Amino acid sequence: MIRLLIVDDSPLMRRLLGSVFTAEGDFEIALARNGVEALEQVHAFKPDVVTLDVNMPEMDGLTCLDRIMLERPCPVVMVSSLTDAGASVTLEALALGAVDFIAKPARAISLEMETLAPQLIEKVRAASRARLPGSLRLAERVRLRSGLGTRARNAAPRQPAPVAPVRRRRKNVSSHGVVLIGASTGGPPALDAVLSRLPVDFPWPVVVAQHMPGSFTGPLARRLDKLCALKVTEVAHAMPLDAGNVYIAKGDADVIISVRPDGPVVLAAPSSSDHRWHPSVDRLVESAMQHLAPESLIGVLMTGMGSDGAETMARLKAQGGRTIAEAEETAVVWGMPGELVRRGGAELVVPLEQIADRIMSMVES
Repeated sequence: MIRLLIVDDSPLMRRLLGSVFTAEGDFEIALARNGVEALEQVHAFKPDVVTLDVNMPEMDGLTCLDRIMLERPCPVVMVSSLTDAGASVTLEALALGAVDFIAKPARAISLEMETLAPQLIEKVRAASRARLPGSLRLAERVRLRSGLGTRARNAAPRQPAPVAPVRRRRKNVSSHGVVLIGASTGGPPALDAVLSRLPVDFPWPVVVAQHMPGSFTGPLARRLDKLCALKVTEVAHAMPLDAGNVYIAKGDADVIISVRPDGPVVLAAPSSSDHRWHPSVDRLVESAMQHLAPESLIGVLMTGMGSDGAETMARLKAQGGRTIAEAEETAVVWGMPGELVRRGGAELVVPLEQIADRIMSMVES
C-alpha cells in the first residue's frame, strides 16, 4: 500500500482526489485542510508521498513544504495553477525539494478530473518511488534536530549556483556541435545544477526538452537565465543555434532542429501524436540526427519517468554520437536515463554533479 497524504483547503478537491486514489485500491489515504494539519499528519501518518496545494490559509504550501523537507523529508507533488505566478511558485517549490507538480485545469476541477486523474495517478506513483538526495538541506535539518532552530522560509538560504569556471577555449574545439538535454520529473533542479556550471565561453549551443506545460517553460527559462553564465531563452519561434545560448523547448509543444541557408535553427512545432510526452526528447534528437552529423551531437538524458529519449539517444550512440545518462544514485526518478542504460545507449553514466564537466570534456576532445 502507498500511504498518501492529500493536503488542500478545498473540501471538493479533497473529496475528488480521495475518490481517485481510493478507486485504485492500493492507496491508504489521509487528509489535511491546511499546512498546520499537514505537518501533524506527516509525523503521525508517515506518508510515502504528499500532494500539496499551494494556496491555503494558516500556512501556505511553500511554507509547509519547507517544514516537511526539514522535519521529515518525503516526496511531495505540488498542486499548482496554470498561471505565470503559479509557475514561479512551483519552480520555487521544486528548488525547495518537491519532486513534481500537477497543474490544476483552468475550468472547474470537477469537470476536468476524469482527464486529469490518469496523469495525477502516474505522477503520484512515480513520486512514491522517487529518491530524495540524502544531502537535501542537511545542514538545516541537523540544526533543527539539535535545537538550534532554522531560518524562516523567506530567509532560508538557497543553494547558490556554482560559479561557472573561467576557461580558455582550446584551439581544437569545434563550434559546430549541439548538446541535446532531456529531462522530466525532477528536471528543473537538475537543469540548475548542470547548466549553471557551463562557462560563458562554452562553444556549443544547448537545446533542452523538459516535460512541462506551456505556461511553465517561460518562467523556467527566465529562472535559469538568472542562474547561468549562458543566455537562456524559451523557443517560441525559429531561432538560430548560436554558441553561448541555451534553448528551452516551449511546453505543450515539441522542439526540433532544422537547417536553413544561413545555418541550423531551433524552432517550436505542434506536439506530435506519435509521442506520449511533450516537449518530446525523442523528436528533438531525431530532428537533430536528420540534419547534423552524429559526431557533432551530445545527448544527455537526466531524471524523469518513462522512456522518452532513450530510443533515439541509443541510436545516436550507435551512429557515432556521444551520450550521457544520469546515474541512478542522483536521479529523482531513474526512468528515462535508466532506460537508456538498459538499451546500451549510454556512453557514460555519471552522477548529476559530474555531468557538466563530462559535457565540457566531450566538447573539448
